[in-house]
Formats: sequence, C-alpha cells, structure tokens
Amino acid sequence: MECVILAAGEGKRMRPLTTSRPKVMLPLANRPMIEHLMNSAIKAGITDFIFVVGYHEEAVREYFGDGSEFGANIRYAVQRSQRGTADALNAVKGLVSDDFLLLNGDMVMNAEDISGLSGAVSPCMGVFKSSHPQDYGVITTEGKRVTGIFEKTSEPKGDLINAGAYLLEPGIFGIISNLELSERGEFELTDALMEYVSTGNLTTYALSEWGDVGEPWNLLDANAAMLENLEGNIEGEVEDFVVLKGAVYLGKGSTIRSGTYIEGPCVIGENCTVGPHAYIRGATSIGDNCHVGHSSELKNSVILPDTKIPHFNYIGDSVIGSKCNFGAGSKIANLRHDKRDIMAGDRNTKRRKFGAVVGDGVLFGINSSVNPGAIIGSGAAIAPCTLVEGKISDNTKYGR
Repeated sequence: MECVILAAGEGKRMRPLTTSRPKVMLPLANRPMIEHLMNSAIKAGITDFIFVVGYHEEAVREYFGDGSEFGANIRYAVQRSQRGTADALNAVKGLVSDDFLLLNGDMVMNAEDISGLSGAVSPCMGVFKSSHPQDYGVITTEGKRVTGIFEKTSEPKGDLINAGAYLLEPGIFGIISNLELSERGEFELTDALMEYVSTGNLTTYALSEWGDVGEPWNLLDANAAMLENLEGNIEGEVEDFVVLKGAVYLGKGSTIRSGTYIEGPCVIGENCTVGPHAYIRGATSIGDNCHVGHSSELKNSVILPDTKIPHFNYIGDSVIGSKCNFGAGSKIANLRHDKRDIMAGDRNTKRRKFGAVVGDGVLFGINSSVNPGAIIGSGAAIAPCTLVEGKISDNTKYGR
C-alpha cells in the first residue's frame, strides 16, 4: 500500500520555529516528527511513500532523499501554494494506483493503528476521543458510519475528533476536482469527505493513541512521549564523577564533563559538550553541536542544534531554536506565582508550567530574564539585564 504524507505546510502557529523549516521537520527526541510517523508506517509494513512538500521543501528532500537509508521508497509531489488540504492531496493525482493511506505529517501515531487503518475498507477516517474536542474538527457517527463532520466550535457535538488519518480510494480525486473554495479561501478535504458522508460510505477506525503537534508547546508533550521508550546508549565520552540516572542517550563525539548530573530520559546529540557541573532533568532533548556549560540547568525542554547555553543559565519547559546563544546568567521562568495557565501571546498553552518559544539565531545578553509565555522571534538580539515578556518580532533589537 502507498502512504501519502502531507508535509507542505509552513505551520504558522509554530512561528518563529518555522521561519527556516517546515513544521514537519521540527524535532521530537532529536528526529523530525515526520520521521517518527514514517517509521511507524514502516513498522506496519508500508514502504512506499509520497511526501507532499512545498514550504522549504529542500529541508525534507535533503534529509530523506529517496528513502533508501530509512528502508523506504519515497517520491515527492509539490504543492506550490498553500490552498488547503484537498489541494495538497490533489498534488498526488496520478501517482497512486489503488487504495492509499493519507496522513497529516504533524501528528504522532503508532504502528498498530496504522496497520489497523490500512486494513479497513475505504473510505475510512481515523478518529480519536479527545478531552478538548473544541480544538479540533468533530465528527458524529451511527455505529462506525460517519454522519457529520463539523469544524472547530466552542460547543462541540461530541468528543470524537478527526485525527487527520485516512484510508482513501482514487475516486477522491474526482470529488476534489469539483470542490469550491471554502469560507477560509481554501479547498478543504473535509468538504470532499462530505460527499462520502452523504452516501453513507465513510466509516471510522478508532485510534488507540494519537498526538497532535500543532502548537510549539505540543512539542514538549510529544517529545516526552517519545522519550518514554528511550533506550539509553553512550556513544560519546563520560568523564569521572558524572551521575546518570534513567535512560540517557549520548551521541558520537559528545562529552559529558565532570560534576554533571543527568536525570533521564534525555537524549543528547552528536558533538555536544555538557558540563562541567551541569544539571539536566527529564524529558529533555539536546540537538547536535550544542554546548550546555557550567552550572546551567535544563528541564523538560527541546533544544535545536548548534545552540549554546554556557554559563549559569536556567531553561525550563521551553523550545529553543538553532544557533542561539545565552549570555551568562540568562534565565527563562516557567511558572506564574498565581499558578494559572501560561498564556503565549493570545493563546492558552493549557500548561501550568511553560517557559518560552525562542526562534533561531537569538542572542541573549548577560543576565537576561524571560517571563513565562514569551515568544521571541528568530534573529532577535536581547540586551544585557533585560526583562523579556510577550511577543518579540523577528530580527528585533530588544532592550536598552
């Protein structure tokens, strides 16, 4: 069976992390999220993939190539402009020969569910029971038959959501060709699926596990879930007087220096230096070529490659872009005194503990302080002894 994975979108809600990369290339446990999805499909016995690419497509093509290094065969289709999910799917018209799987590239699924969905009768939609269905498209059913598909609403008609995973047949392309633009100015896949709903042909497959990675803070939950099954492995050097507890993965060419204390699960990439006397707490991923130095502490965070956190820094519950540099004493707070949910801009993270979203190439002057929920744009420069809060645009010089 062929598997189509949608990977063309920018992911505007992920800004500034998607300034220079598509959303699907953001890392979970130091691997692009789309790689985890593909690996689940491979475990389910699927090896033929079509990636629909568009925004910064070169990042996807350069990383995956023809798929041979991953035990897969990958072809590419291009969505030149972002005109909706149906338009993205239409890019593979003529490339699929029979029933095929369609998966959104920004989610987490296990191999068992992919196998179950691929064995269903098409057309079939993967669904999941959500504790906050108001954030998603909701479906109604009679038995396993879909009776309605509804966009996000503050008063959802149930707790069963559209998970963005489908088993479809080539006839879907004929339906797409007759679609009109939606109120959002896009060609919506859900509008095409309503054709099947109207004839009673669309059924459901209930997913046992599922994770949406639509917002920066979702990366923390998905990263922690990926690390739960981490197998510790030390491929680099660990000096004397280092304490490692739980599962710790250390990449080639990396060194953990004396006096460092690490509580797993934690993954550290290649050519990194950690310590001396650093403290890294669970559910933290550190990308390649990073430096976490003397008396710096990291907790439940995702750090992209080539970032330096070298002296007396604290980063908790945060997502940090690549090629950032934290001046000595710079710290990111992650808890409000009133214990309320952290707001990031006008969006509720629904987390009591959340630090900041920091884009690529951000420079922090010494003793900078970042308040919970800050969003700092790529290329920003923060002056020494500055309090950072709210949303900072790309390439801004902030502070005195």
